[in-house]
Formats: sequence, C-alpha cells, structure tokens
Amino acid sequence: MRVKMPEPFTFEGGKRAVLLLHGFTGNSADVRMLGRYLESRGYTCHAPQYKGHGVPPEELVHTGPRDWWKDVMMAYDLLKSKGHQEIAVAGLSLGGVFSLKLGYTVPVKGIVPMCAPMYIKSEETMYKGVLEYAREFKKREGKSGELIESEMAAFQPMGTLKALQELIADVRAHVDEIYAPTFVVQGRHDRMINIDSANIIYNEVESNNKKIKWYEESGHVITLDKERDQLHEDVYQFLESLDWQH
Repeated sequence: MRVKMPEPFTFEGGKRAVLLLHGFTGNSADVRMLGRYLESRGYTCHAPQYKGHGVPPEELVHTGPRDWWKDVMMAYDLLKSKGHQEIAVAGLSLGGVFSLKLGYTVPVKGIVPMCAPMYIKSEETMYKGVLEYAREFKKREGKSGELIESEMAAFQPMGTLKALQELIADVRAHVDEIYAPTFVVQGRHDRMINIDSANIIYNEVESNNKKIKWYEESGHVITLDKERDQLHEDVYQFLESLDWQH
C-alpha cells in the first residue's frame, strides 16, 4: 500500500513570517495545524521536511544533522527570497534545537523551542526510538510482521545518532549567545527527553524578553497533543508581542 507522504508547506498569511521545524523521525504534519492557525491570524508559515524524513525509514540512516541543517537554512532563505525581512522560528524537539541554532547564526525575530532536548540521551534509547518509528512506518505500508522484522535488520543508524548527540551538545554550548526574544515550551509528560532541558534553555538564553511555559497535560509531540489549542494561542500571543516592523 502506498502511504501518502507529508510534504513541505508554505501558507501565505501576510508580511510576518514564521519558520516551523519538525522533529527527528517526524515530518511537516507535526507543525501543520500550528501553521494553519498562524496563517489564519495573518502570518506566512513555511515548514521544510528534512532529508530522509517522511520517506521510507531506510533513507533516514543515510542522512544526518548536517543534511537537516542545510534544509533548515534553505527554508530560511526561501522565506527571505519571498521578501520576508523578519522571520520568527518555532520548532518541535530536534526542530527546537535547530530554532536555537538559528538564533545565534542568523537574524531571527523570535524563537519558540518546543520540547527541545539539551541532554544527550543514550544511543541505545535513541536507537530504540528509530526502530519503533521504522516499525510503525512499515505497518502503515501494510507489510506483514515477519517481513517487517526481517527488514529491521537493516537498521544501524548509529552514525546518525552520534552526530545528533554532537549537534545537541554543540547547540547547548551556544545557547548563551542568543539575544532574540524566546518562548520556551515544554510538556510535563514528555517521556522522550529530559524535561529539565526547558530550564536550561530558559536560564541560558541571554534575551531580556524570555518566558517559559509548562503544559501540564502534554507529552513530547506537544503540537498534536490535548493542549494544542492553548499552545496555538500562546505562540500567537508571543509572536504578537514582538517588535515587528510591519
């Protein structure tokens, strides 16, 4: 069975632009509802899809943070090429890590890291996550349990995971170089990352305009969880508080 793959999207809503970034093993669908909500409030939203994501999981193994960062920068440049001088960024999980990296690499109007990890999980834990993602993907394709298990033998994405750990450590070391307004979002029931990551980001960002909010009912994929309507409103209010030229 062919699974319909999510695609990158651009929702044209106005002069103010927001770059939306998905997580590791995620895809643009993770931030699509947020994008639609912000579009309806007058923001143009663009979400890329990283190389090796939203495609058969075997392809993930052959990509890494360098490729994904290139995709993030291309997405930023795409908004610039459309005439958007001011760009805010909101990212989930790995996308949150990239949103912080953008914050000390290029000019951004504001940053919303959502459930962004600052601690390195063991490779074994991350590897289990990748296997789970691959199994789910193959189930949706309608493959038999036997076939899935035989295909799982192909998964040794250890190089990717090591590079991912290095990326997180590198970004953590530079968080204190961020001066853009920052709204740190964290789900209290997040089992994927160490939730103290949110405090690290909040404490180390050098911006005078920073806030943190804990969502008491939400897990890791907070953009699709039960408090998403509140999250949409909170992100919108944060964006409205920024000093836009237009």
